[in-house]
Amino acid sequence: MTSISGLTAFAICAHPDDIEFHMAGTLLLLKQAGADIHMWNLANGCYGSTVYSKNDTAAIRWGEAQAAAHEAGATIYPPVVDDLNIFYAADLIARVASVIRRVQPDIILTHPPQDYMEDHMNTCRVVLSAAFTRNMPNYVTDPPAPSAPGDTVIYCAMPHSLRDGFRQRVHAGQYVNIESVLAQKRSMLAHHKSQKEWLDATQGMDSYLDYMEVASAAAGKLSGRFAYAEGWRRYSHQGYAAREHDVLAEALGALCWVDPDYEDSLNQV
Repeated sequence: MTSISGLTAFAICAHPDDIEFHMAGTLLLLKQAGADIHMWNLANGCYGSTVYSKNDTAAIRWGEAQAAAHEAGATIYPPVVDDLNIFYAADLIARVASVIRRVQPDIILTHPPQDYMEDHMNTCRVVLSAAFTRNMPNYVTDPPAPSAPGDTVIYCAMPHSLRDGFRQRVHAGQYVNIESVLAQKRSMLAHHKSQKEWLDATQGMDSYLDYMEVASAAAGKLSGRFAYAEGWRRYSHQGYAAREHDVLAEALGALCWVDPDYEDSLNQV
């Protein structure tokens, strides 16, 4: 794996545990390679309980998210909205843009534009617009932060169950081999004890941690070469970077496999 000291990676998702479930493996590998890593859940998880009050749930889940970030060696930022309040709106874009300008990430990892839940899809849209303003000095963030020249390459994770909201199978453009960090990914996810209780009670997702491993194995199977993987689709560089480059593949080397069939499909007329 290439040494990438000086690289900054920023995982931005909707709810506490989304990062751990969908992208912690890639984030951990980037950390091992020398990257500075950051985590942010836009929503506070306040509705993720059948036992605790709204405020108590938000406080519990913030504590769980901080514990997971500490284990990863990541900087974490506090949530800014309640669950189901992530909307594609100017005020939220300005708040997200302010943090992105301060972090100045080379890589952003976020949700896919197609998924089963609006909070996930809206997070993707907000992040895309917020990152787009990074180099715009006339755009005023909330709170104000100066524009930050530099390239940002954005990668969208695979949707839950590897299918979009209409149940269509989604294939990634590249896959990251997370087998070596799967145990730590599981350990990070295990900090979210309240979410496991919530999912068990409301969605029947017994063995929450095991389900994450099953999902990682399913992504690995799609790759055709890894036992456990996280899949990614790289967003267009236009408006975000001066040139088209795959900084994730460059950073992780053999741990990141780019699917040539997917790349060929992008060039078809």
